Amino acid sequence: MIDLDAHGLIAPATAPTGVGGPGTVAALLRAGVADAPDRMALVGRGGRFTMAELDAEVDRAAAALVSLGVGEGDRVAMSLPNDIDVVIGYLAAMRLGAIWLGINRPLAPPEKAYMLRDAEVSVLLADDEVVESLAPHRGELDDLRQLLTVDEWRAAVSSSDGEAPVVDIDPLAPAAIAYTSGTTGFPKGAVHSQHNMLLPGRVSAVRGSHPVDGVMGVPLPLTILNLIILGPCMAYQCGMTLVAMDRVDGLGMGEWIAAEKVTTFSAVPAMVHDLLTNEAVTDDMLASIQAIGVGGADMPDAFRRLYKERFGTRVGTGYGLTEAPTAVTVEDVSEPAVPDSCGRALPQCAIHILDETGATLAAGEPGEVCVGPALDGEWADVYRPMLGYWNRPEASAEALRGGLLHTGDIGSLDVDGNLRIHDRKNDLIIRGGANVYPAEVERVLHEDPAVAACAVIGVADERLGERVVAFVELMEDSVASEDDLKSLCAEQLARYKVPDQVTFVDTFARTPMGKIKKTLLREAI
Repeated sequence: MIDLDAHGLIAPATAPTGVGGPGTVAALLRAGVADAPDRMALVGRGGRFTMAELDAEVDRAAAALVSLGVGEGDRVAMSLPNDIDVVIGYLAAMRLGAIWLGINRPLAPPEKAYMLRDAEVSVLLADDEVVESLAPHRGELDDLRQLLTVDEWRAAVSSSDGEAPVVDIDPLAPAAIAYTSGTTGFPKGAVHSQHNMLLPGRVSAVRGSHPVDGVMGVPLPLTILNLIILGPCMAYQCGMTLVAMDRVDGLGMGEWIAAEKVTTFSAVPAMVHDLLTNEAVTDDMLASIQAIGVGGADMPDAFRRLYKERFGTRVGTGYGLTEAPTAVTVEDVSEPAVPDSCGRALPQCAIHILDETGATLAAGEPGEVCVGPALDGEWADVYRPMLGYWNRPEASAEALRGGLLHTGDIGSLDVDGNLRIHDRKNDLIIRGGANVYPAEVERVLHEDPAVAACAVIGVADERLGERVVAFVELMEDSVASEDDLKSLCAEQLARYKVPDQVTFVDTFARTPMGKIKKTLLREAI
């Protein structure tokens, strides 16, 4: 058994040391202010800030939070559009030792209310639309003391004297909550420390992954903690400007890129596809782009070809999850592609493939993917996974048993350390006693050029236990029949893996990170 605190979280027994030793988000801007106070730090519709100006604005925001009663350990939530307020509010909460929660605006009001209740949030900053939508749920939110609109929040910050208390921050204490969508039931809140949130950016800075004075755009919602980690936390450690982009359509992104000379950003394939195929987006608009991080959804071969034609290099894949947080592996696009691989572990991580007894499996053998700190090298014993799930002690103990993060994903490592994900453990289909991994069937379906996207799920069956059902979205102006796709699968897969049923959909409902919501598909059967 592992020791958990009152919120079902684990406290690391020893602090990391060495090059990636504990640091705090509270001090994130300090080096930038000392080295380049006039360098542009943050750009959004709401304003522009140099490093020195942003540092002062964060102090004012922290003082404003104190005036609202926020102290160390209090939960502060934000449900805001991509703009300066999310970044400033997050950094201010970190300076107070508060716990930050981002709530995506597209969520339904009951979903937002659930997260606010579960995390026992005391202060919420939200736009007018969110505030209005939560009105019927205010009676359920016993812990919510303050609910501020954007205008009210900006007024509070501008009138603040900037005299926030200096807090001695524990870099390993709970600092942020990110709710995972899961496959069934209510989402769980994965909790991370300030050290957790800084480490990916620290690794990138040491490795020189991003050029100093580059410009990082963030079109995906900054209310997703992974985007905070890969956005401001990484940008400011690498000496970059952060641009909060408030458009995700091709033309909107193109306009931001052209105006701010954005050099890199992260997106899901559909967004990049729109950017590269929108006739209104010219080559001149994208001239500053040096690299695009693509993840969060499947990448059909047609997209990969489009990407290579535009940027002259293949698009790399990776593997990550909210509990990690963010990336665990990344593919090196300078090396020959390894089929079905999502790359090797980042230098701070070690991947273990375990069987049901917890024993390590040999290369090529599929088992549960588990993540822990690197065992050797300069980043040895620096990495820490999540601290647990907020108020879920049993789930925390299960996920963190043996000192590793148990991901619930099924994967294998080859002899060179390349990771291949076979499927989600919880998505495994057992048809007539035989295991069917949906990702394997989806891979084959994607080989038909008419298939734009697909999702495979298991449906209860009295005789077989489960049947294999595929949902398919076709490319515009493309045609394919159920028999065509079944025949394709029969050519490449064992008979028991061939879908029993193929259902065509106009479009898939997706999460903010571009993943198909398989839960909704199950409910539709």
